[in-house]
Amino acid sequence: MSQKPAVTSSSPQVKPIILVSYPKIILLYPTFFASIIAAIVACFLSADSVHHQTTAVTFLLVMTINMVVLAFDFPRTTSLIVFFVAVTLILGGLLMSIYFPTLLPAVTDMLNKIEPKANATFYTCFAAMLGLIYLAVFIYIRFDYWEVRPNELLHHHGFLSSLERYSAPNLRISKEIDDVFEYMLLRSGRLILHPSNEPRAFVLDNVLGIDTKETSITKMLGALQVQIRDERTSDT
Repeated sequence: MSQKPAVTSSSPQVKPIILVSYPKIILLYPTFFASIIAAIVACFLSADSVHHQTTAVTFLLVMTINMVVLAFDFPRTTSLIVFFVAVTLILGGLLMSIYFPTLLPAVTDMLNKIEPKANATFYTCFAAMLGLIYLAVFIYIRFDYWEVRPNELLHHHGFLSSLERYSAPNLRISKEIDDVFEYMLLRSGRLILHPSNEPRAFVLDNVLGIDTKETSITKMLGALQVQIRDERTSDT
């Protein structure tokens, strides 16, 4: 009489895989850190220092690029290259107007009239505001996340810990990288879960570390299917 191999679904060594769909605001973390650095720099500058303007321009530049990433999708490397070329041309034109004022006098005159400045309090308030939003996001995801186990897919949601269960074997998963920038910033992407006995698919946007998550799920479910197949073979 052949002995049946142990099925992974009952093995305590298998750890569940947690999937969290984050809101897009987490992609603003470069602006968050830029505001903290700007606040520290502004604390050491005198009120009439010309470096206030440089700090403000740098902060606004980082925030603008970050907002562009948040507002538009760059699905291909080509669009990413076009974006960097456009930014390089704009920055090159600004530097030329600064160091060669007679080359583009109209642009130089316009830039001379723009003097953005902010004190340390402004940057601190901005960082605190964004930090509170991040704190609220990290509290919220504690009440809305997915858990992949070898034999079932669980959806935890709501402040009362509502739970929905779906069958995990034969679960179909798809990975989509819709934005190259988002993938570069947080290795995030879209993960689509389609349980075999469920007519609808579940779309999770902005899943962090999506490559690692997809590999772990595929490995877990693939190992389960192989062991079940071996068990059926031993019965025959």
